[in-house]
Amino acid sequence: MTLIPRLIFNALLLLALGLFLAGVFAPLIELEKLWIFKNIFSLASSLEALWAEREFALFAVLGLFSIVTPIIKIVVLGLVVNTSQGYRERHHLWISFLEIWGKWSMLDVFVVALMLVAVKLGPLAHVVVHQGVYLFTGAVLLMQFLSVWLHWVLKRQAKISQSRDLTILKS
Repeated sequence: MTLIPRLIFNALLLLALGLFLAGVFAPLIELEKLWIFKNIFSLASSLEALWAEREFALFAVLGLFSIVTPIIKIVVLGLVVNTSQGYRERHHLWISFLEIWGKWSMLDVFVVALMLVAVKLGPLAHVVVHQGVYLFTGAVLLMQFLSVWLHWVLKRQAKISQSRDLTILKS
């Protein structure tokens, strides 16, 4: 990747990191029960509550797919973009890993969890979505866009490299 696209990619990656961190700590939903009690939840506060209630399996699943996986994705994308072409085989390996692992991460688990909360509560409570949902979703979509962009660049570079190798062999 040339200098300008790499700078743009890194800036967008930093933006994704900022959106992600804000989405983790910003309020996601406000829960109003029986018009009397109000609770506001963030992803971080939900994890804290699961830990405090000794729900370690749920804590592990939610933490793994909603916190650890996005951080790994951001780090891998940054490493692949900012390391030399000499690591091309490793780049493809990491991108393939992200494609497989990414299918299990973040947005799907998060959306399903929110849907379960909304459906489970029904008429007993009112759920209001807050900015954390939008920040987190923005981070997820931006990371997905960056993954696709990087995958496309790596495929294009591989084709160019193969063309050069064939030209050299024919000479």
